Amino acid sequence: MARDKVGCVSLAWAVPLGLLIGVVLGSLGGGGANLTVPLLVYAFQQPPAAATTGSLIIVGLSSLLGLVAHPVRGNVRYAEGFIFGLCAVPGAAIGSLASARLSGTMLMLLFAGLLVVVAVTLLRRARLDSRLETPAAPARPWPVQLGAALAVGALTGFFGVGGGFAVVPALVLVLGFTIRSAAATSLLVVAINSAAALTIRVAIDPMPVDWALIGTLGTCGAIGAVAGTRLASRLDHAQLSTAFAGLLVAVAAFLIIQNVSLHL
Repeated sequence: MARDKVGCVSLAWAVPLGLLIGVVLGSLGGGGANLTVPLLVYAFQQPPAAATTGSLIIVGLSSLLGLVAHPVRGNVRYAEGFIFGLCAVPGAAIGSLASARLSGTMLMLLFAGLLVVVAVTLLRRARLDSRLETPAAPARPWPVQLGAALAVGALTGFFGVGGGFAVVPALVLVLGFTIRSAAATSLLVVAINSAAALTIRVAIDPMPVDWALIGTLGTCGAIGAVAGTRLASRLDHAQLSTAFAGLLVAVAAFLIIQNVSLHL
């Protein structure tokens, strides 16, 4: 009976948490998905390997359906986004293979480091929000674009996140997108990356998936992403990015304390 009660509570919490992840993903074009793995591990007691696999399903679904809200405003640049996403696929394969060789503790410690990097990236993006309609830089040569795509793919495959936090700066600084177009197009890139990384992970080591939990988080994340894309033009991106960066740093500190204490 106790186990059933815990399961019901966990599934109930999946609704607001999934909505939160989706809203941040849709409004910022990345970042919210980085909470998925820690939530699956510590709130829902999933093994790290299973959590990173489940995260890909949630992130991919949220990004794909969140994309629906953007074409109306013409922000998604499909051709460039599709090519960038395909170029990232080899990186996703390499990242997935590398992740499979690590222990759960090491994966969580590295994930904590990733969250700090994401927080810094969001803070830097907050300074660019005043340039929403102006390209941040001219497009770089194709070898630089390919390298950026491979790096984004590797992050997706390794950590089980969509890489939207890295896609947006890459699209702005490497391909010369506006911030608004980059945030919208990143959803397409994330969906492609997540699908590729998930396929590779399943081929390497099929993990059992808690479909009730992942399905609830994914569905609510998708709904939240659609809402987030529609709220994007009304929100203060600088304040939202700064507040969320602080939350990511707090989660990173929690992960470090939790996993270092296991070896003390």
